[in-house]
Amino acid sequence: SAPEGLRPWIFYAPTLEGLPDAHEKWMHEQFLNAGIAVAGIDVGEGYGSPSACRLMMAFYQEMTRNRGYSKKPCLLGRSRGGLWLTSWASDNVDKVAGIAGIYPVFDLRIYPGLEAAAPAYQIRPDELGARLREFNPIERVSNLAKAKIPAILIHGDQDTVVPLKENSAEFLARYRAAGAGDLVTLIVAKGEGHNYWEGFFRCQELIDFSIARAKQGSLP
Repeated sequence: SAPEGLRPWIFYAPTLEGLPDAHEKWMHEQFLNAGIAVAGIDVGEGYGSPSACRLMMAFYQEMTRNRGYSKKPCLLGRSRGGLWLTSWASDNVDKVAGIAGIYPVFDLRIYPGLEAAAPAYQIRPDELGARLREFNPIERVSNLAKAKIPAILIHGDQDTVVPLKENSAEFLARYRAAGAGDLVTLIVAKGEGHNYWEGFFRCQELIDFSIARAKQGSLP
């Protein structure tokens, strides 16, 4: 019912075969019930690479220019979707209303690792390792902090696949270093790992944040 060009939406990643899945169904229904669309694009296993970000930009332009959606969505990344969205957002801070993450990956050294990520970046693993300041999403979080983009992250303290310390906690640390730590809410799920615990997908605080930021981003 929002005017053309002002329809609020959530930019979700990763959008791959089987993702998002049934665990996110209830959460996405809350968004839809609030009048918020959820959309994403399958860029393959892009891990936040420049080629993946180009496809994400083309998708963003399709949504905003041709589909009537607002120019500032809220981003929602689950697991490796954090790499996609953080890379894209760091280059497009004027197009982001907020960032939400469910055990998000921010450091590609931790996941998927340089060997696995290098093909997506179309360079050798050793070259990717030498250019981490340029390519690693965690190294670019300061761009988001300087732009005062708010974020909410939920992460288990027993996550061995995407460890809390090197990812969500480090994201918060980078914001704090930029003097913007108050813009990040980090919810630590005690005793939880990288799993399907219902609390990750029914986190009311994350849902409310995402809805509020998507609506804020759609204001004229």
